[in-house]
Amino acid sequence: MGAGLVIGLSACAVSPRREVPQARQILYEWADDGGPGELAVTLDLARQRATYQRGGRSIGWSCICTGKPGHETPQGNFKISEKLDLKRSGSFGWLEDAAGNVTNGDATPATRVPAGEVYVPAPMPHWMRLTSSGVGMHGGVIPHPGFTASHGCIRLPIEFAEKLYGAAKIGTPVRIIAGDGPSWPELDGLMPSVGETPGD
Repeated sequence: MGAGLVIGLSACAVSPRREVPQARQILYEWADDGGPGELAVTLDLARQRATYQRGGRSIGWSCICTGKPGHETPQGNFKISEKLDLKRSGSFGWLEDAAGNVTNGDATPATRVPAGEVYVPAPMPHWMRLTSSGVGMHGGVIPHPGFTASHGCIRLPIEFAEKLYGAAKIGTPVRIIAGDGPSWPELDGLMPSVGETPGD
């Protein structure tokens, strides 16, 4: 009986290891029914989360990434006033060397560019302008869901931005609120995680 146990353990030890799929946090859910009513967007700065309604019906939510300290996203009621498939920032970007390595990820057009490097204006795919001063919603990296990181714009999950861009139109209302909900760490347990990219 003891030998059988040793053999069993030995067999487990030499069995091939299988890769365990890593769970990915869901960054959005979208179920636009295309039915009656207009699209409306609410951005909650405290939760770093947006909710979407059509004709008063909930059709989805997404994580967002808004302005970091010193570059706060404005609060208030806005309307989308411009849509561009791809806009390049006139205010922010990065420096990269000849090999394409980023050497300064927080550069502006006024940043001194060392010899052999170039300034790259930040791309803002699926741009939806909200203010005349250049704040808008667009696809972008959300490095740490629940935390601010932008220069004032509202970053949307890259794969989701195209969906919202297609549903929104000039004049779509966007409400930006300070929010009074729980902080993101308190929400983590409520946010589902799956092994596949959302929307696939």
